[in-house]
Amino acid sequence: MSTRWISGFLEAQAAELDAARNTLLAYGRDLKDFDEWLARHNIGMDTAMRADVEAYLEWCNAQGLARATRARRLASIRQLYRFAFEEGFRADNPAIQIKGPGKTKRLPKTLGVDEISAMLEQAGSSGRNATEKMRNSCMMEVLYATGLRVSELVTLPVAAARGDPQVLYVRGKGGKERLVPLSRPARAALAAWLQHRDALEDIALREKGKPRSPYLFPSWSKAGHITRQNFFITIKRIALDAGINPDKVTPHTLRHAFATHLLENGADLRAIQLLLGHSDLSTTEIYTHVIEARLKELVLEHHPMAKD
Repeated sequence: MSTRWISGFLEAQAAELDAARNTLLAYGRDLKDFDEWLARHNIGMDTAMRADVEAYLEWCNAQGLARATRARRLASIRQLYRFAFEEGFRADNPAIQIKGPGKTKRLPKTLGVDEISAMLEQAGSSGRNATEKMRNSCMMEVLYATGLRVSELVTLPVAAARGDPQVLYVRGKGGKERLVPLSRPARAALAAWLQHRDALEDIALREKGKPRSPYLFPSWSKAGHITRQNFFITIKRIALDAGINPDKVTPHTLRHAFATHLLENGADLRAIQLLLGHSDLSTTEIYTHVIEARLKELVLEHHPMAKD
């Protein structure tokens, strides 16, 4: 029964809300863990009560799971039981009144302009061969110029790069569409990579009969494009080669740097919201706190009266 509930719920999320694949995978992992915990206690999803859900969350806490993870799991359980209620599987939602642990608000990690510059310069030298080096340089330039999510970057269709575009057409979370401008360095890197990429495909088509890829950054992975995990490893290597602590760097760090540097240079918060594809301005407002934290650190470090 629980498997039917979960699969039905995931199918509904995919069909009705056009939920992203990563979102569905997260829902699936959370609900599978909850279902396994219930099974160990001889409880079914159809009979679980509020006390059972609370006991599960207490168990998650005892396992050392972060507050954000526990909050997400409760949200997944609520969504599942709301689906079960709407489908008539249950007459109630046992998780609806449970107060979650909440998420700890943390300022996003970002990088300075000098660190970003060092990584952009290094990207063209990081890779096992000329193709990887050119691809890495292009991905870094585009990522910093646009603030794309890594999932949006790796799945960019090659058609979006044709004709030396000044903007990229992006399909983001929940299928929402937006346009993001491209800087001159990003356009140059994109043009160089596209020419190299097309030449390689021409050879592969002529000599091996391999079909052309619809992706800007193709690979031999099952997905057909470079994976998020692959690029995560790549960007760590670029940081290390550039003399930057790789623990500070993820693809999302460059997205934060994009937004923070725009704000520092006077960009409007609503414009940044549109560029990042945030549905709620409050999500974008976190960057104002980043600027405030930097100013505070600057004063404490350099003001003569602030020193011990």
